[in-house]
Amino acid sequence: MGAAIAGSANNLYAWGRNVRGQLGLGDTTNRSSPVQVGALTDWSEVGTGQEHSIAVRSDGSIWSWGFGLFGRLGLGNTTNYSSPKQIGSLTDWAKVGTSASSNSSGAIKTDGTLWMWGQNSNGELGQGNLTYRSSPVQVGALTNWNLVRLGSGNTLAIKTDGTLWTWGRNDVGQLGLGNITNYSSPKQVGALTTWSTGSCSEFSCFAIRTNGTLWSWGINTFDSAGILGHGDTTNRSSPTQVGALTNWSKISAGGSHVVSVKTNGTLWAWGNNTYGQLGLGDTTARSSPVQIGSLTNWKDVACGSGFTIAVKTDNTLWAWGKGADGRLALGNTTNYSSPKQIGSLTNWNKIASGYGHTLATTQ
Repeated sequence: MGAAIAGSANNLYAWGRNVRGQLGLGDTTNRSSPVQVGALTDWSEVGTGQEHSIAVRSDGSIWSWGFGLFGRLGLGNTTNYSSPKQIGSLTDWAKVGTSASSNSSGAIKTDGTLWMWGQNSNGELGQGNLTYRSSPVQVGALTNWNLVRLGSGNTLAIKTDGTLWTWGRNDVGQLGLGNITNYSSPKQVGALTTWSTGSCSEFSCFAIRTNGTLWSWGINTFDSAGILGHGDTTNRSSPTQVGALTNWSKISAGGSHVVSVKTNGTLWAWGNNTYGQLGLGDTTARSSPVQIGSLTNWKDVACGSGFTIAVKTDNTLWAWGKGADGRLALGNTTNYSSPKQIGSLTNWNKIASGYGHTLATTQ
């Protein structure tokens, strides 16, 4: 879930829940500490979904592993694989997109085309139908896609022209189109051309504009008191600005909580907090963004199902929230409501957290 990784050795690590082989370690044993996936050192992009994983290597090849149900691995079947398998033979893949709540996968090629595969019960593959696909299929013919993110049956994408597009499930307004109608083809959200990044929880979406403002829409009561961050529990079917600040930079949504990094390096969280996944030292839900501690050196964040993983500017790795299955990589299955450092390495880079597992690269 970005820029290419710098450095000559980009190792891939995994930990947490592994009942479907989603860690890529050749077995189905959970891990409570980071374990290297194979011996390759050229991983550039990582994504994690509903018990499956997807990654791109620096040669442009794309790989997947884990739960094969619905064809979410893109390998032409519904088989589970506990080790990385290459999807096709093409070497022009650039970016990937999935989430803790998704049974589908998406990826963008270097030519700007968008491809999707997996479950399609709500039209989330953008094909104009509800047919499942077990191999990548192109969404339309456009060559200007820049980002793709998935929720539970819905898709959010941003083009290089800064426009925002959504499709798929929309029963609680999660497409941001002002209605609750499902769409099986991309629909533009409003007319703005200033969207820069976004993320989807299970039934809500979040996006940041180039002016640093933060916007959200969808359900506002699922498993939490106000996941949309507006200080209430009212659903929104159109993008609504969260507060008035203009310094939001990166955002990640788990199943029912959200964590965001500001341009000043501070870290903020809101939504469900049953397991302490907000990192605020308690288990109280928040309906508005609350700062996690007072540090100003946070760089990136990845929210999974009930837990959070984050990287600081010194490239140290941190975790908090639900510890079941070892998903916090702290050597145990304990819940923590405040950030805890994972090991002592200072070369962590890309991170992606799914239903109960995480992938991370070092540089």
